[in-house]
Amino acid sequence: MRKLIRPLAAAVCIACLTVSNFLMTTDNAMAQDQAATPVKQMALTKKQIEGVLAAQKEMDEINEKVSEKPKPYLIVAEQLESAAKKNGFASYDEYTSVVENVSLVFAGFDPTSKKYIGSEAVIKAQIAQVQADKNIAAEDKTEALDELNNALKSPAPPVENKGNIDLVAEYYDRLAEAMGNDQQ
Repeated sequence: MRKLIRPLAAAVCIACLTVSNFLMTTDNAMAQDQAATPVKQMALTKKQIEGVLAAQKEMDEINEKVSEKPKPYLIVAEQLESAAKKNGFASYDEYTSVVENVSLVFAGFDPTSKKYIGSEAVIKAQIAQVQADKNIAAEDKTEALDELNNALKSPAPPVENKGNIDLVAEYYDRLAEAMGNDQQ
């Protein structure tokens, strides 16, 4: 049961541009501000995607330490800034912009075919999958469908830089692994 719900929840998060497996912040107000702000789309480069992949382990370690034992915001911010710079980014803000753009594109990939179909189509396919699955408990099914339907009400915006789709496709498997996407 949990095995099905977890990937669906992860997909919903990706589709809603909550890139929680890439980004965790210790300041809830900042997280709310980021969620309300639309993604500033940009053309991605291979170097940026490779930087995100290279930084992921260190970013996860920093975030894990914070979740285990909260630290002052400035210390965490310095650690995240340092990790971003070490992996080729001018700042943590640049890193987060790249991650948001990657996530925007990634949200539109069908995890089975690994083809870009758009985030709305991905969410609709997940809704159909949950509705058809007889092994999900009624309560879990209702919860998953509520989350997916909410995501469908505000799908990710269309990808403006079409070259980003091909670039994310090229790195799909590595990005899926880094994002903890076990839908495959």
